[in-house]
Amino acid sequence: MPQSPHDRAAEYHNKAAHAHEAAATAHGKGDHLTAHELSKQAHEHSTKAFEQSKEAAANLHWINASSSLRRPLRYTRPRHEEPRSCR
Repeated sequence: MPQSPHDRAAEYHNKAAHAHEAAATAHGKGDHLTAHELSKQAHEHSTKAFEQSKEAAANLHWINASSSLRRPLRYTRPRHEEPRSCR
């Protein structure tokens, strides 16, 4: 079963967090080259998580999904037809 954009975003967020933690550990041990590579990897995962989050938001009728996350997102309700009268 394919993953939803929410699931993929969460997975990339977790991968980014792990890479950040590993980079900090490597930096603390003085291995700055490895720390730099892990930081780059974390950035890539964070970027992918952001893209998946935007996709998930767009799928849920969020507007401004492509704008910066610094602004609050607004939810718009899907348009529904007027209820039909029962006869």
